[in-house]
Amino acid sequence: MSDWKQKRFWKEASAVEVDGGFTVHLDGRGVKTPAKAALTLPSRAMAEAIAAEWDAQVEGINPETMPYTRSANAAIDKVANQHAEVADMLADYGDSDLLCYRADSPQELVKRQAEQWDPALSWAKEVLGAGLETRQGLQHSAQDPMALETLRQAVHDLSNFQLAAFHDLVSMSGSLVLGFATAQNWRRPDEIWQISRLDETWQEEQWGVDDEAQETADLKRVAFLHAKSFYDIC
Repeated sequence: MSDWKQKRFWKEASAVEVDGGFTVHLDGRGVKTPAKAALTLPSRAMAEAIAAEWDAQVEGINPETMPYTRSANAAIDKVANQHAEVADMLADYGDSDLLCYRADSPQELVKRQAEQWDPALSWAKEVLGAGLETRQGLQHSAQDPMALETLRQAVHDLSNFQLAAFHDLVSMSGSLVLGFATAQNWRRPDEIWQISRLDETWQEEQWGVDDEAQETADLKRVAFLHAKSFYDIC
C-alpha cells in the first residue's frame, strides 16, 4: 500500500488473525503501511472494517474512501514512533480548554455556554478526577497543575491506535474534555460535536451561515465522527 496510485490487483480482501492481533490479506498477502510496516491491528472489527474498504475499491486505490485504513496507518507509522510527543501535545489542550473560556456578554450566549459546557466540566471532575475552572474572556489563566497532570496521564495511557483517534477528537472539537467525553460515551458523538460548535452556531444565528465555513465544518464533523468510530474498534 505504499503507492496510492496503483490499480486494483487483488480479487478478495479478508480479515485474518495473526501473531499480535489481526491484519488484512489481499488474496492471501498481507497489507503493509506506507512506511512498509506490517498492518497489525488490535481487533477483528478494525481488520474487517479495513478489509471492507479495500474490497470497495474498484479500479484504483482512493485513500479518501479509506478512512479506517488511513487511521490505522497513522497509528502505526506516526503515533507509534512519537507516542509521548503526540500525547503531550494533546494534553496541552487542557490548560486552554475551549469549555473554560466564556463570554461576558450577551447574556443569552453566557447562559447557553453555561447550560451546555458546565455539564461536561462536571463530568470531567467526577469521572476523570480533573476539575477545570472557567474564566471570562480569552486571556489565558493557568489551570490547577494537579488537574492537568491527571488529564496528561490519562492521555499517555492511551494505546497508539486510541491516540490516533483521540488526536482528531480533541483537535476537531478544540477541547481535551470533549475528546475524553466522546471517547468514554458521555453523550452521543454528534451531540458532543454540536456542543463544541456552540460559539460558531451562535455567530451563524446572528449573522447567517457562511457557505465556505459550513463546508469546512461539515468535513470536520465527518472526521470527528469517524475518529469516534475508529476509537471504539481499537
